[in-house]
Amino acid sequence: MAESATPARYDDLRALFVNCTLKKSPEPSNTQGLIDVSKHILTTNGVRVDEIRALDHEIAIGVWPDMTEHGWERDEWPALYERVMAADILVLAGPIWLGDNSSVMKMIIERLYACSHLLNDAGQYAYYGRVGGCLITGNEDGVKHCAMNVLYSLQHLGYVIPPQADAGWIGEAGPGPSYLDPGSGGPENDFTNRNTTFMTWNLMHLARLLKDAGGIPAHGNQRSAWDAGCRFDFENPEYR
Repeated sequence: MAESATPARYDDLRALFVNCTLKKSPEPSNTQGLIDVSKHILTTNGVRVDEIRALDHEIAIGVWPDMTEHGWERDEWPALYERVMAADILVLAGPIWLGDNSSVMKMIIERLYACSHLLNDAGQYAYYGRVGGCLITGNEDGVKHCAMNVLYSLQHLGYVIPPQADAGWIGEAGPGPSYLDPGSGGPENDFTNRNTTFMTWNLMHLARLLKDAGGIPAHGNQRSAWDAGCRFDFENPEYR
């Protein structure tokens, strides 16, 4: 079957990968290996890609936009948040530990949550109009559990989640080779490569649709209007 032609242009889109590995640079990251697969597809189609390895930055723990206002001496999150907001596409990527997302992944989601109350120019929550996905790596079970947690969190904060918005790789159950280890079979795994490709294209397609539409329509979801008394056809049964 012949491949279909590329349906649109994507060179005005921006994507951000946040690598939630437990390893600081320059130590090799297996999660980075899978990120690179998705990144190649994006850059081939003109998407401008930014990357953050979270542990390379002093990110304070907490659920406020700037934790230096809450007892921390340093917090690089406010500057990193600007890079989050510059991206049409956000992909959170990380390893599995004890069947769950890494502590770094949880910290990043908490810091995203810390800014979710902020509003855009239309009075919607700040992340509206952006799309999200995730990549998971490991040598133990838990890919779908981890992806479920990440994707739920992103949509709850306001991101739009396309179909097939996650991909991952795990080796055999128990101690064994990681994604980039010689002989792991990770980079050659057809299931992982297919899902990573589909995820990447679905993120681009949905980001294109949202950008062309000017984001999510701003009716029925404006926090600023709700606070001002607008109820968008909501009827309180107590007043019937």
